[in-house]
Amino acid sequence: MTKYALAVDIGGTFTDVVLISSDGRTWTDKTLTTHHDLLEGFFRAADLALTRADIPMENVNDVVAHATTVVTNVLIERKGVPTGLIVTQGFRDVLYIRDEHRYDMFDPQIEYAEPLITRDMTWGVEERSYADGTIGQLVDRQSVQAVANDMIKKGVASVAVCLLNSYRNPENERMVRDYLKEMAPDIFVTLSSDVAPQMREYLRASTAALNAYTLPITRPYLNALIQKLNERGVDQEPLIMLSNGGVVGARIAGTYPVRMIESGPAAGALVAGYIARKYGIENLISFDMGGTTAKACLIQQGEPLVVGDFEVDRRYRFKPGSGMPITVPSIDMIEIGAGGGSVARVDDLGLLKVGPDSAGSDPGPACYGRGGTEACVTDADVVIGILDPQNFLGGDMPLDLTSAETALQKLGDKLGVSLNDAAFGVFSVVGESMAAAARAHATDRGVNYRGLPLLAFGGAGPVHACYVAERLDSTQVIYPPMASVLSAFGTLVTPARLDLARSGLCRLSELSWDSVDPLIDDMLKEGKEALLEAGLPEESISYVYAADMRYFGQQAEVTISLGGDPRHSQDLNDLRLRFEKGYKALYGVSLDDMDVEIVNWRVTAHGGETGREAKVTLSDTPAAQKSIRPVYFNDKSIDVPVYARSALAQGQTIEGPVIIEERETTAFILPRWTVTVNADGSLIATKSTERLA
Repeated sequence: MTKYALAVDIGGTFTDVVLISSDGRTWTDKTLTTHHDLLEGFFRAADLALTRADIPMENVNDVVAHATTVVTNVLIERKGVPTGLIVTQGFRDVLYIRDEHRYDMFDPQIEYAEPLITRDMTWGVEERSYADGTIGQLVDRQSVQAVANDMIKKGVASVAVCLLNSYRNPENERMVRDYLKEMAPDIFVTLSSDVAPQMREYLRASTAALNAYTLPITRPYLNALIQKLNERGVDQEPLIMLSNGGVVGARIAGTYPVRMIESGPAAGALVAGYIARKYGIENLISFDMGGTTAKACLIQQGEPLVVGDFEVDRRYRFKPGSGMPITVPSIDMIEIGAGGGSVARVDDLGLLKVGPDSAGSDPGPACYGRGGTEACVTDADVVIGILDPQNFLGGDMPLDLTSAETALQKLGDKLGVSLNDAAFGVFSVVGESMAAAARAHATDRGVNYRGLPLLAFGGAGPVHACYVAERLDSTQVIYPPMASVLSAFGTLVTPARLDLARSGLCRLSELSWDSVDPLIDDMLKEGKEALLEAGLPEESISYVYAADMRYFGQQAEVTISLGGDPRHSQDLNDLRLRFEKGYKALYGVSLDDMDVEIVNWRVTAHGGETGREAKVTLSDTPAAQKSIRPVYFNDKSIDVPVYARSALAQGQTIEGPVIIEERETTAFILPRWTVTVNADGSLIATKSTERLA
């Protein structure tokens, strides 16, 4: 029996869908994101693909995978419900004091994002747990009762609980939860010891606060998704993409929405690693440009780097420390406000700027004809001739060229330049911004970005990738099949995975394996239960072990991969050697006379390969160009041949400049580049290294 798997990725502008059968056939589509009701767009997109395949929803008998921006939208737009925070008495200002770090030492007027939970919605309770986990004072029930009464009066719908040293002993936090369930049963409760059982009070409090803020939105959203799928004949629970690049069941994802913040971008980075391994490419840059943002991610040895924490809502996009930190594992990437809907403007100095503001899907760029009047990147792509306004989404969504020209003419008048120069200015500025972000991301990690291949995907990625590649000194760009919906496809080829961490601060010379046993056992149990709930057979689940280590006296630690369960060998010398190798690779030195300290233990539970693979059928005969279109590029108009991607043959080679169109996106190959059609349907563009005569 043929099996069908469905994936839906909700982005800031478009909702993408991929339907894949067990015999490798695929059906893809896009529709505008419905921000007023994300599930409306989910099922609209799903129905588009199902109609193309001519099957009903109940025939989706493999998996339904989902990546969504619902958590990110709630946080950035601050559209959550009234949320409270309960802390140990005397610690009400934890979210304001932060960790006392300044992200810019030389700016006396630096600003931070306002905490999601304000001081008037923060309460202290009488209790005390010591640093070793010993309970000095149990939670006072009367103080919790007073807090519960106050929260009910203020209409609190969700509360985070972050008590001192609860990562070592969660007993008091659990008592608070139990009391609240009796006193205010309708309030959602998030415990920091559940969502982030690690040391560092502010990080735990921030993570728990963000989880509590989004929980009343995401849990009903995912419950409604499960219910509507059941009504449409789909019995299995949907799998939700997490920030770490794994998928888990919707119920667990709904309990810990903070793990879903980078849901969609993570899927794209994971499939980039999948393609890098497939082609035998050791290192490449994943370049994902959609309607709202652009994301760059380094793929090394065929895998994206997973980090233990990240930030959201930065006041300054390239400055770590200016946002709200979250101590949950996430794919390491850089994201900037540079997408097809990014708005172009003239700043106070008379300079052209693009983003980070986006027109999104409503009203969208001016060319969408939905009421938008500001010039956006997609408007520029249409005006300079890269996009065919009558062939956008295969003609199902024609673009309004006149409105795009009107918006860009206003911009050109402010800049004192022509319509075409204004449009190309937007195209070039957004390209420079994305190249700068990729440079910063690579340089911060000690990686030489020059010459690394680019993998281009997202709705706007193939349009701009070649231009960005030239600014990164890259000589190869890969345009995979289903490039426009690659993140959705990534959710279908990504194994189920859950990353877990537990603090176990201890010098290596004083390590007691008896204290390590319960920490690792707890993570193994949680990971196993999550993957079983996601539908994996127990025998397919495997585990990877790591530890966050540092020299004694240092503040920052390095995550070190361990060969297996460290409890089996109990080899302290091996732990030190692994740490010193990783430390030296990062910093270039090792400190032989310093003791080593373990901060956190980590376990990753993951399933095996999904076995899903898309098959592409290529033409037997080389395609002829279907038209020629003038494109305004570098101060002049050039005639560019246009090809249909679906008509290309394996091995066909085309000299740039060339436009290659498909239904959901367009690849623009620059002069001095040559594009070749690979056997799997990928387009591989290579830049000539010969000097111009």
